[in-house]
Amino acid sequence: MTFLLTLLAAIFVLGPLIALHEWGHYIVARLCGVKVLTYSIGFGPKLFGWTSKKSGIDYRISALPLGGYVKMLDEREGEVAKDEQHLAFNNQHPLKKIAIAAAGPIMNFVIAIALFWVLFMTPSEQLATKIGQVLPDTPAAMAQLPVGDKVVAIDGHEVQTWEGINYRLAGRMGETDDVSVTVQSDVQTDNTTYQAPVQQFMQGADQGKDALTSFGMLPWQPDIAPIVGDLSADGAASLQGMEVGDRITAINDTEIKDWLSMTRIVRDNPETLLDFTVLRDGKPVQLKIMPQGKKDNLGNDYGQIGAMVQQSEIVIPDAYKTTVVYGPGESLVKSFEKTEQLAVMTVSSMGKMLSGMIGLDNLSGPITIAKVAKQSFDISWQMVLSTTALISLSLAVLNLLPIPVLDGGHIVYHFIELVRGKPLSEGVQMVGLNIGLLLLAGFMVLAIGNDISRLF
Repeated sequence: MTFLLTLLAAIFVLGPLIALHEWGHYIVARLCGVKVLTYSIGFGPKLFGWTSKKSGIDYRISALPLGGYVKMLDEREGEVAKDEQHLAFNNQHPLKKIAIAAAGPIMNFVIAIALFWVLFMTPSEQLATKIGQVLPDTPAAMAQLPVGDKVVAIDGHEVQTWEGINYRLAGRMGETDDVSVTVQSDVQTDNTTYQAPVQQFMQGADQGKDALTSFGMLPWQPDIAPIVGDLSADGAASLQGMEVGDRITAINDTEIKDWLSMTRIVRDNPETLLDFTVLRDGKPVQLKIMPQGKKDNLGNDYGQIGAMVQQSEIVIPDAYKTTVVYGPGESLVKSFEKTEQLAVMTVSSMGKMLSGMIGLDNLSGPITIAKVAKQSFDISWQMVLSTTALISLSLAVLNLLPIPVLDGGHIVYHFIELVRGKPLSEGVQMVGLNIGLLLLAGFMVLAIGNDISRLF
């Protein structure tokens, strides 16, 4: 059942993105006077579809849902009647060819901007960017960031939400230059900027953690008593002696004051035997519990003991709450800014992977995308839109890479034709296409391999 729901979530998210990407190629081709023969969602054998009586275009859904294509009349792919040669793609001006090739990625950018625009216009109550906790032995601790001050900028870029802070910090992955954090105090009129030293940020022991945890600067978190409310029957805690009602007071001689600090230790110690001290009926009880090793969507290991917290009402202090809402105009500006920021971060991450600054295990494939899509449906409609926007943006950036086979590679070919006054020879183009296919196949094998390793 979970597999089916994951598959349906992936189809629901990826299907429209693929369809609209190909529609971008399709509509611009027709506007440029090129005859379209086939509009297909998916590759391979045709599952179902229809042929337009008016245009003769074959609209189809194909068996392999890993993309799509628009087939146009082209003398390089078969004989073209003399009276239709002016409709063939290969006979068009290079600028028209560039427009047709770029239309798909541009459509994905438009989708991302539109979805971010809707999300920015939706009022939401969020945690204010006041620092709630600074973790020891982290860049934030070394910079002596003050708890209670409001973060207003990272590296000189204004931030208004913790999501924005997380994105700015994630963009520094693998780097060694100091991170500048500008904060606003309730008692001082001027803002203060701190320099936090980082060394290969989010690598080594910190690899797999989120950017905020690696940096050591966390938002306000509720003070939840570390009392066990429920246990999974097959979880490590239940199997190794923990009971409902136990109050966890220490792990490996580290005092536990709240539930979140307990879960942080457990998550960081998969398959490691831990000494728990719990209060049971007012008396201390010693337990040895080994958190079961799990993997998240990115393949990072984490520990889990199968213990749930006792439910209690959570009240967020007014000082740590803020309502974020923007008008249509400001939301549109912010959607463009966010799209640009994430596109730059995506390209930067690719460059860091190629240069070795960050590992190739950060590359994800269709299985991870499907799992993330499924999880977004479990959270909220806003998360579905956000996930769809991020995937659309990734598709746009990936398709613009200057690799033959991808749209970006075709754009390079057509630009060379524009400069030379004639296209590259078919032989040269075929060599480039074959190289592109090998590169793309290699990336797909690596990405799917990462996906499979994350499952196990």
